Amino acid sequence: MLFRFLLPRIGFGLLVLFLLSIFVFVLFYVSPSDPARIIAGDKATEALMEQIRVKLGLDQPIYVQYLKFVGGLLQGDLGYSYRSNVPVADLIVARIPATLSLVFGGMVLWLAIGIPIGISSAKRPGSLRDRIGQSFAIIGISFPTFVLGMVALYTLYFLPTRFGVMLFPPSGYVPLTAGAGQWAWHLILPWTTLALVVAAVYARLTRGQMLEVLGQDYIRTARAKGLSERRVIYRHAFRSAMPPLVTQLGIDIGLLLGGVIVIEQVFGLLGLGSLAVTSVNNQDRPVVIAIVLLGGVFVVTVNIIIDTLYALMDSRVRTSGRA
Repeated sequence: MLFRFLLPRIGFGLLVLFLLSIFVFVLFYVSPSDPARIIAGDKATEALMEQIRVKLGLDQPIYVQYLKFVGGLLQGDLGYSYRSNVPVADLIVARIPATLSLVFGGMVLWLAIGIPIGISSAKRPGSLRDRIGQSFAIIGISFPTFVLGMVALYTLYFLPTRFGVMLFPPSGYVPLTAGAGQWAWHLILPWTTLALVVAAVYARLTRGQMLEVLGQDYIRTARAKGLSERRVIYRHAFRSAMPPLVTQLGIDIGLLLGGVIVIEQVFGLLGLGSLAVTSVNNQDRPVVIAIVLLGGVFVVTVNIIIDTLYALMDSRVRTSGRA
């Protein structure tokens, strides 16, 4: 039953990736100007452009070029960066650990901050605790990420170092293989910056969903039966409020994995976001193409995982999906 529920969703995801590949191919390869010139750059020699034309098969029909393009992608060939003189796949593999570390570490923090604030606000709407929670959500949503990052660097790095104390490093990414302590130490400020901004969204969403659920008849029945408030909140109400949170989590992770551009730039993390900015500035089209396609793969994959979690949490989802 689970497979039958997921099959159309997997098919739709593959259709989205197919359409995305066509869009990217047309955008970068089917243009009035010479695609070889676009990929190699204005300063490329005629010999280099001829090499690119041969590699891409630009003298062949469009559909043959597209099939060759897709065939390379399916084999893990993301193209070649003539600006960096390395395969694009090597650049992606070198940069993706920083982005994965930032996104999933930040996810743990923003869930640990946002959801408890939302639940606490919903338990006593209109109270001082609720007003504080809503203020946190409003400030977090409206606060620009780069400003929060610069404030964190100034207060937690620049000011302490003036007195000879280094609480946190200014920038850079240290791989996990160099030690968990160093890895986490270099990511604490980026994690916190990302988490505070995104946690505001989850606090507001959790509060809204919990208020709606706590007004349902079955919650009043559970309280009338003498169940503890903690059990009513976490066993019944929060469980019913989870689906929108899971949906939002899937959207956020999928989008952020495509590159946390602002935070990576502020903290000097060499991830996919900073690679995308550098590639756009250098007009390194093969790298841009790879990052766009990789972002699409992340979004589709995460959404399929979220649908799977829905089906496992609630059998009614599988039944309605099959119907």
